[in-house]
Amino acid sequence: MTGSTVNRLLTVRTLAPKAMGAGLCVVAALALAGCGGKKEVRAELAPSQVTTIGVNSYLWRASLDSVSFMPLLQSDSAGGVIITDWYVNPKSPTERVKVSIAILDQDLRADALRVTAVREVAQGGGWVPAPVQAATVQKLEDIILTRARDLRRDSIGG
Repeated sequence: MTGSTVNRLLTVRTLAPKAMGAGLCVVAALALAGCGGKKEVRAELAPSQVTTIGVNSYLWRASLDSVSFMPLLQSDSAGGVIITDWYVNPKSPTERVKVSIAILDQDLRADALRVTAVREVAQGGGWVPAPVQAATVQKLEDIILTRARDLRRDSIGG
């Protein structure tokens, strides 16, 4: 940065809270953002290294799509974790299920996905743990992986 740019930055930082409106602060920040430095960093990064989330975006979107009928308790795209709240199927009100999805990598691979499920059944006025069939978890993983592949295929135009 040149000396005049530094002076403008200092002026903006000291006057902004006192005299400048919020709109002028935004304009000043945008004008200063184009002052070199960042262009060189962006040119050095390969497209595969530039991501907006910390995990494979196709797996992330496919996972969210696959459990969209369930209420979400937590979703963290940087860490690749999706946790649903308890879901009660209206056709089977005596059981509920909770799903956790972990995306472990930035590559679209089957081993980059881990799905776990917890099931409870109504008994004696409360909920008690019940086993989840391994085929159920495997089927959900397959649904997510198929959807992720479809999303990828659609994005590259094939």
